Amino acid sequence: MQTPLKLVRVWDLPVRVFHWSLVLLVLCSWVSAENGLLRVHLWSGLALLTLLVFRIIWGFVGSSTARFSQFVRSPRQALEYLRATKRGEGQLHAGHNPAGGWMVLALLTVLSLQAMTGLFSNDGIRFFGPLAARISAALSDRLTTLHGTIFNVILTFVWLHIVAVLYYRYVRAENLVAPMINGSKPDAMLPAGPPPKLVAVRWALLCLVFAVLLVWWILKP
Repeated sequence: MQTPLKLVRVWDLPVRVFHWSLVLLVLCSWVSAENGLLRVHLWSGLALLTLLVFRIIWGFVGSSTARFSQFVRSPRQALEYLRATKRGEGQLHAGHNPAGGWMVLALLTVLSLQAMTGLFSNDGIRFFGPLAARISAALSDRLTTLHGTIFNVILTFVWLHIVAVLYYRYVRAENLVAPMINGSKPDAMLPAGPPPKLVAVRWALLCLVFAVLLVWWILKP
């Protein structure tokens, strides 16, 4: 008889909800922009900005695997990890690995820039971002162009992220998607030591309320 796998919780509910909400909001923003649904695009962007503010806060006060201090490593460590992976040397991580940590930072950065430039953008006809009136028309036009350019960068990062997930699934036999759904990994896929420390969901709700209030304060007349 095979010994049943012991599952260990590594991702808290807030991180998992954030991850999949981000996927849906990026898709919604893309589809709404392509189809001229600018009001939907605006609300999708505002929701995205609020979630990004929440995730940045949670990166400092949240569960251990959610914290930047846990998964952000030096570029040298990230390169060493990639070299070790290429050699087939297994390195176990409860949360993001050193290379994945830089991908998370890159995605958070470009998505934040996308959301912020959208606040100042316009379509040249009838739609203006909530903060477009606070800057000159010329600057709003430049930020609108930048808004479109950044989205192409986002698509590139999303493609790289998907390729990395497929690589881990079919080359290294490590499923990264399932833990982001159910929150758990088999203990055999974790490094030695105590399990990740997860923070109660009520603190995430408090952080989310703060993020909503902060975005509202930025946008208020």
